[in-house]
Amino acid sequence: MMLIVVGLCGAADDARADYLFIPFLGGTFAGATVFSQDQGSGSTQPIFGGSVGWLSRGLLGVEADVAYAPRFFERDNPFGIVLGSNATTLSGSVIIAVPLSVTDYSLRPYLVGGLGLMHSGITYISSSGPDAVDDNSLGLNVGAGAIGFLTPRTGLRFELRHFRTFERETNEASGILAPRLSFWRGTIGVVIRY
Repeated sequence: MMLIVVGLCGAADDARADYLFIPFLGGTFAGATVFSQDQGSGSTQPIFGGSVGWLSRGLLGVEADVAYAPRFFERDNPFGIVLGSNATTLSGSVIIAVPLSVTDYSLRPYLVGGLGLMHSGITYISSSGPDAVDDNSLGLNVGAGAIGFLTPRTGLRFELRHFRTFERETNEASGILAPRLSFWRGTIGVVIRY
């Protein structure tokens, strides 16, 4: 009986959690899209955003993440066909982290995955004049990262994540069935713990 009481007291200590706010910036790369107006989804583009999350001292956590990549579909655009573009993601994810009992507030690796909205916006010039793509699709994201604290309240997060839409279409140029949009995102963020 004493073992159960000691075990429950230990579990209560582990039940405490950290609330995290993480503004981040980084880049997207290895992008692909079925939109024929794409000029640069395969190039590296800047991205910025933020995450708000809850991370237990054990294995589990959750987060909400939003990111915005301006000029996402523009690379060289030598003919001025693309007038403006962007990609936006909004997702909710589950985090599986190495417990604090193992890392003791040093670098804490984790896996992350979730679902959310992926928006593609492109304004371009077609043969009939200005036209636009305004697509909202359900997407998934999976990735990994690590959080390290420099002070009791602040630290850094390094993360690599893959995003892609569930909806697939045939690419007009290649004839291959592919996600409407997919890309990798690498970011560095400042972690603020509450």
